[in-house]
Amino acid sequence: MDWGWFAQQMTSMARDLLAQDSVDATLQRITTAATELVDGCDAAGILILHDMKVESLAPTHQLVTDSDQLQQQLGEGPCFDAAHSARGQRVFRISNLTNDYQRWPGYAPRASALGVGSMMGFLLFTDDEDLGALNFYSHEAGAFTEDSELAGLLLASHAAIAFSSARTHAQMEHAVATRHLIGEAMGILMGRHHITEEQAFDVLRRYSQKKNIKLREVARRVCEQGTLS
Repeated sequence: MDWGWFAQQMTSMARDLLAQDSVDATLQRITTAATELVDGCDAAGILILHDMKVESLAPTHQLVTDSDQLQQQLGEGPCFDAAHSARGQRVFRISNLTNDYQRWPGYAPRASALGVGSMMGFLLFTDDEDLGALNFYSHEAGAFTEDSELAGLLLASHAAIAFSSARTHAQMEHAVATRHLIGEAMGILMGRHHITEEQAFDVLRRYSQKKNIKLREVARRVCEQGTLS
């Protein structure tokens, strides 16, 4: 591994991550960088666990999605364990998947049949939250070395921060958009029914509770239809 070149590429990638305009674009840049910067990596993706349900984010190849779905179906696998911090570990490197048939008797042979020779993964986490696992795949056994693991760890550290930042930014944008939408709906109700701002908000809130509909959707309905009736 040429660490001087790697450092330059990581610096460039860090700038690129901050320039992305969405969470999806940020994640895609992360996984693409994995295949470009980590020796032996043929495919990469991010696996998120919601209880026991798997979500595949920014897969670079179909192999990643197939592997994630296989792990969900079987309830076992290295990426599955890494993302599930209560059960697993923060870093894993599997030199030869065929040597782990006992550890994952369902997953390992079927993943080998998909073309997975070796794997490596890192839990994406910050001080506040676990975010999932960044996973690396190679068609060849023994593809990932100690240098590959160190490179992957450095990439995962940057990725976790960028992922968290992008998600926070998206949540803030959503909150601002929601506030504007509710304000617009309140203005419509105030003008139509000659009521105060507080009364207009109360109309939206009570309708939301009565119909069990999110306040944002109630506001959208008023903006689109001009009324709640």
